[in-house]
Amino acid sequence: MRRNHTNPVFAPEPEPPLRLCDHPGCECGGDFRAPRSRLELNHYFWFCIDHVRAYNAAWNYYAGMSEREIEREIRQDTVWQRPSWRLGERHGPAYRARVRDPFGFADGVFANGRSKGGNGKSRAGEATARAASAREQALAVFDLEPPFTEVRLKARYKVLVKLHHPDAHGGDKAAEEKLKIINQAYATLKASYFG
Repeated sequence: MRRNHTNPVFAPEPEPPLRLCDHPGCECGGDFRAPRSRLELNHYFWFCIDHVRAYNAAWNYYAGMSEREIEREIRQDTVWQRPSWRLGERHGPAYRARVRDPFGFADGVFANGRSKGGNGKSRAGEATARAASAREQALAVFDLEPPFTEVRLKARYKVLVKLHHPDAHGGDKAAEEKLKIINQAYATLKASYFG
């Protein structure tokens, strides 16, 4: 057997890791981050693959929280940490001043000046009055007087939609609400006169 007398090629020494594993006594590189705690989600431990797996298996976000705190946290997460309220609870005196209500729906009075409240009529009479009121409100929205044709109604609808569409107003919420009223009025008039 012949021996090769050329210089052996020496492999360079491996470079030390940029950061060591934060697990006590581990000499491996800390390539994987893990949050320090629920309260410090932006501050990390750096672990090797074996220790990050062990850390993740033992991780409990809710550790140290009472059942009430956990329930509150879960409820906040369902709405992406944004405030919420029960239907109708948000309306207070300050809210009322910011609402644009050209038809008087929030005041309890319709555009024609009649009250929404009951006046002793029977249920059938109330339903008829409501239907008549809905028709009158829809006519007020479209600024139309009967008799009119379906073509005239559709033409007026197109004009109002073009005028009040939120895209034409930069996504304005007031325009969006106005468009909803226009759509409802159109459906009401179409059903009442041509349905």
